[in-house]
Amino acid sequence: MKTIINATMFLVTVALLSSCTVVRQGEVGVKRTLGRIQPVTLAEGAKVFNPFVTTILKVPTRTMNIEVRSPLPSKEGLTVQSDISILYRVESSYAPQIVEKLGMSYDQVVILPVFRSAVADVSSKYFAKDMHTGQRASIEKEIREMMMSQLKDRGFVVESVLLKSIVLPSGLAKAIEDKLESEQDSQRMQFVLDKERQEAQRRIIEAEGIRDAQKIINEGLTPMLIQFKSIEAFKQLSTSPNAKVIITNGNTPMILSTETGKETGKLASN
Repeated sequence: MKTIINATMFLVTVALLSSCTVVRQGEVGVKRTLGRIQPVTLAEGAKVFNPFVTTILKVPTRTMNIEVRSPLPSKEGLTVQSDISILYRVESSYAPQIVEKLGMSYDQVVILPVFRSAVADVSSKYFAKDMHTGQRASIEKEIREMMMSQLKDRGFVVESVLLKSIVLPSGLAKAIEDKLESEQDSQRMQFVLDKERQEAQRRIIEAEGIRDAQKIINEGLTPMLIQFKSIEAFKQLSTSPNAKVIITNGNTPMILSTETGKETGKLASN
């Protein structure tokens, strides 16, 4: 008798435990009763159900990430390999309809096929080199918009499509590298030429400045100014403590040093 009671209590405990589940944050519950999907979703929290006739399926509504390695056909017929992330989520109100029509493997049933079709259509409009440059953002945007046009009415929201690890064909990659290197060499040579032009311009300006200065000086050397400078030179020589012999024509003095007894040929001028 005791054994029967214990077995009964065990069965009751198992039944109670199996008739309760918890719907967590970031997901909704979909109730299936006798094989029929109920149209109303279950919010987060503990849920009690009859395990003999009812099953509660949990559908995530948070952002999900699918990593795909896919070949991208280009406009010129090349194939570019790329790792791609698809960020999407499920609209909670569409969860019963998704489970009923697509099942729980909806990512394999509809998300990936739609993505592969969209990425082939979009990438074939661009050259391979565009996928490696600033055109990548445009490609990502077009793929996302094309996917949304087919998935929105089914209850899916495609948040982003991210192209990562673009691998160009080896020949094209080398050609792009050579082109970039040539452009850098051209920019470097242009910099050198610009620098030489600036230096040449600086020398021209400097020469013009010297020429103008000499012209101004020559124009300013009038006979009166030269005579005035000679008078100043005589005045300075007259106050010098050294003994000198000065031979002059009245305009320019010639100094003979008494210390060496030789003609220095120095003109006393400022």
